[in-house]
Parts: sequence; structure tokens; C-alpha cells
Amino acid sequence: MPQIDRQVLKSVSRSFYVSLRLLPAPMRPATGTGYLLARASDTIADTAVIPVDDRLDLLDAFSAELAGKGSGPRRDAIKRFVPRQENESERVLLERLDECFDALANLDELQADAVRNVVTTIISGQRLDLVRFDEAGKDNPKTLRSEEDLEDYCYRVAGCVGAFWTRIGLLTLGSRFSDSSPEDLEALGVRYGMGLQLVNILRDMPEDLANGRCYLPVANPSDREALEAAHREWQKDAVVWLESGRRYASRLNLLRLRAASVLPALIGTDTLTLLAAHGEVPRTRIKVPRSAVRRALWNSFWWPKGRVPRK
Repeated sequence: MPQIDRQVLKSVSRSFYVSLRLLPAPMRPATGTGYLLARASDTIADTAVIPVDDRLDLLDAFSAELAGKGSGPRRDAIKRFVPRQENESERVLLERLDECFDALANLDELQADAVRNVVTTIISGQRLDLVRFDEAGKDNPKTLRSEEDLEDYCYRVAGCVGAFWTRIGLLTLGSRFSDSSPEDLEALGVRYGMGLQLVNILRDMPEDLANGRCYLPVANPSDREALEAAHREWQKDAVVWLESGRRYASRLNLLRLRAASVLPALIGTDTLTLLAAHGEVPRTRIKVPRSAVRRALWNSFWWPKGRVPRK
């Protein structure tokens, strides 16, 4: 695993760091590099002290660097942004962004293309998010207009990762990755990624609502009854989509690969269980306890090939 991954990845995402360490070694460089680049662009998009138009310009500069079309002024613009970042771990990531791009340049050409494609798709979702919720606030709430908008957003920022995971696995492991067809795996992987993002949306709803953002398509996000009805319905979709992740993992050949792939689904399922038990849209963010994460990690190592265990 490249040094940038070891030193920075754990600080910006402990849960994904565990999955990455479980992966077979050939998959780690591209997967880790892709995650760090996506996390860096997400940091740019989420820094609220920067005006939206400036963040959009920075994302454009980031995309240019990603495509190998960067320039001195573009890089300087990104570097000037770094001191404005208050989170220490994310500031360090941005300070070492050149190393992330160097890691991308050192990948095999096909793997590098896969990283560029997935991060470009994620950035398109981040840009759409900024434009859609521009000027949103507690007194000016905004919501997605349709189920299609929500599904499109889930695909852009997470569903595409399922396809990326599959492509990198096949590129680096070949037939050792899975006996299933690439098309079937990709379809399951996309659905899985969308499910993980939907869980995030349902879990993070209190904070989003406080900022005037509602990702669930309701006519009036201030209508608590309608909001809770939508929250319950989308929990059902999340359960179905996470089931695709369980099926995806069961089609993989290597034990460590199955463990790395199913772990987020197990944690996501625990999160949905907590949300369902709460009975209404929570007023504060629901978080899975460390004991449940340890249990999910243990169970991931026993995930069998060829069938999905009963819940």
C-alpha cells in the first residue's frame, strides 16, 4: 500500500481503512488512491466557509488535474484553499494532494482510467449537490424533486464505486476475483453502493435538515409527518439495496475479498436496524456502537461463497 494511504487514509476514514487493509494486495493501490482523491474533492465541496461559486471553480480545477490538464494557476488555487480547512486530517490530505496525483500517475493505465472515471463521476454529483442546495438554510429548506433525482445522486456519489470496485478486481485479480459475469457483478455493485449512500442520507438527516437540505423527495421538508413517512419507505429501499451487497460479496472467490466487500453492508444493516427501532426521524445522528462494528468485522470473515446467509 502506498505510504500516502497508510498515513492519511486511516485518519480520514477508519471504516474504509479496515476494508482496504482486508483487500488482496493487488487491489489496494488503485482503490486507496481513488478513495483519497474522492475524499479530497468531497472536502472541497463540503467546506461551507468558502462561497459556492468558489468551490465549484475549485472542483473544476481539481477535475482538470485529474484529467492531466492541470496548470500552475489551477494548482495554486487549490493550495490557497488548504489553510481554510479546519479539520486537521482533511487539511493534511489536501496538503499532500500532489502525492495522491503522483500515485494516480504511477498506476497501470487501465487502473488509472478506472480511478479517473469513478472520481469524475463522484465530482459530478458533488457539483450537482452544490448547485441544487445553493442558498439552502433552516429558513429556506430545499429538497430533491423526485425519486429519480435521489437515485441519480446515489449513483453518482456511491453507486459508481460498485462498478469501480468490480473493474479493479477483474483488472488485478482476473479469474480469482469471481466466477460470475462482469455485467452481473457490476449491476449488484452499483445497487450496493447506492444502498450505502442511502443509509448515509437516512442517518445524516438531522444534520442535513438543520442546514436546510432534504435528500428525500417530499413536497414540504417542514412537514414532519410526510418526512417520517418518506423516511420509513426509503429505509425499505435501503434494506433491498444492501441485500445486493450481501449477494455481491457471496459471489467473490477470495475470503479476504468477501470480508472487505461485505463489511460495509453489515454495518449499514446495523444502522438501519437502529433507525427502524427509533420509530421516527431521529433528532440527532444515529451511530452504530464500536461493539457492533467489531461484531460486523468478525462476521465478515465468515462470509461464505455461493449463498447469502440468513440475517
